[in-house]
Amino acid sequence: MNAPLILASTSAYRRELLARLRLPFACARPDTDEAAVAGEAPVSLAQRLAQAKAAAVAGLHPGACVIGSDQVAELEGEALGKPGDAARASAQLRRMSGHAVRFHTGVCVIRGQRRWQALDTTTVHFRPLSDREIARYVAAEQPYDCAGSFKAEGLGISLFDAIQSQDPTALVGLPLIATARLLREAGFAVP
Repeated sequence: MNAPLILASTSAYRRELLARLRLPFACARPDTDEAAVAGEAPVSLAQRLAQAKAAAVAGLHPGACVIGSDQVAELEGEALGKPGDAARASAQLRRMSGHAVRFHTGVCVIRGQRRWQALDTTTVHFRPLSDREIARYVAAEQPYDCAGSFKAEGLGISLFDAIQSQDPTALVGLPLIATARLLREAGFAVP
């Protein structure tokens, strides 16, 4: 019999993605400090936070299988956080205009003493964006809780010239190809 499955996140985006695998699961908020450690590379931050989120929830539910995930946007070696408001979202989009931005999405599955981890890096090539286009986009989607200040599953796709990825779901926040593989390794039947 499978252990209960818990997503260590209250993100609606991650919840919707995990539901695609048609496994019953619950969600729990991880109590995790998401601040970067001094000198920590964006890719390391994504991996560490995915593991920390899974471990925080697994500690509260020892019989469960827990999935943690985190995404960090990287522009020219700098981690970009969630903007939180319109002014910061607009500033991020202006900085990313005409540039390639890497999105590192870490995922960690913990079941008992075992851990499985994966990382997806997706590169988004932003087309040159005018201030008017940015203002219209930010007003339309209000992407304040999204790494990179856009929603690729919505109107945000219009901001790009190209996306390079092995897993299109990773950019939304949970790489389902890797997650399905990790869950199979943890003993779940997917599909």
